[in-house]
Amino acid sequence: MADSPLSESPYEVLGVSADADAAALRLAYRRALRTAHPDTGGDPARFHAVQRAWVLIGTPEARAAFDRGIRNGSGGGSAPSREAWAPAPPKRPRDSRPLARSYGHPGGLTRELYLDRIREWSGRGVDVPDPYDPALVSRAPREIRHILADALVEESTARSLSTLGIAYTIWHDIATHAAGPGFPPKLDHLVLGPTGLFAVQSEDWGGPVALKRGELVGEALAGERPFRALAARAKAIGRAARVKPTALVIVVPDEYAAEPLALGGSIRGAAVALVRSSRLASAVREGIPGSAHLGGTEVMEVRSRLQAVVRFA
Repeated sequence: MADSPLSESPYEVLGVSADADAAALRLAYRRALRTAHPDTGGDPARFHAVQRAWVLIGTPEARAAFDRGIRNGSGGGSAPSREAWAPAPPKRPRDSRPLARSYGHPGGLTRELYLDRIREWSGRGVDVPDPYDPALVSRAPREIRHILADALVEESTARSLSTLGIAYTIWHDIATHAAGPGFPPKLDHLVLGPTGLFAVQSEDWGGPVALKRGELVGEALAGERPFRALAARAKAIGRAARVKPTALVIVVPDEYAAEPLALGGSIRGAAVALVRSSRLASAVREGIPGSAHLGGTEVMEVRSRLQAVVRFA
């Protein structure tokens, strides 16, 4: 149960409401344990999650500590942490090495969308003093928590990409309204350097995903076709600038990808890759296998073309 807005609470893991009495909680635990046990065909990861949930809320003392952490937003007792979800203040670099050139506001549009939705859900005229209060977030519908989770992973990706160095240029939150109905109106990140031009989307669906025949699959996707959407957004920007991306990359939290870097062929000549968040910077520095590298003159030309057409969401 990671510190993410989409992570299941111990109550959700056991399938009970947060106000369930001790008897109902114990019954739910035994039922969940029996269903998830590997000896009866259950999922070992789910079995571990059930056991962890019981550690957090199985006794009156542990449950009180967990609930108190939720109410206070303190993060105590493995409850969600407000500090992990609220916008972080800018940090000074730890050393003097030059960072990648970066433009735009990573996660900005997604956070604005979250704030609009959480206030709309709370009700017209209702004061929401802290939209990142863990007690409030934990009650919100999954689609609203998903928006906040996406904002967090976009910001995490931006921090990782900033370490690439001065040879790279990064644009965040690029406006594109030509991606088709139902697709987000922006590309999260566009990265240009000697190892290629990368169209990058940061996502947190709250569950594992995998590459199959050039597209992502997984129960958490609910019918989405993320690489198709990413390709459409990248094409819209590339057409305006008369450039072609060399790689299409989707970044997810480490726990939701079985491999650090998985390849899925190509779309319109661009290599397709699913990358863990912790592997992203090194994958860009090394270049995605199957993705063309760019010469120095070509990098400067592509940068000039993109600077002339990029608009931010």
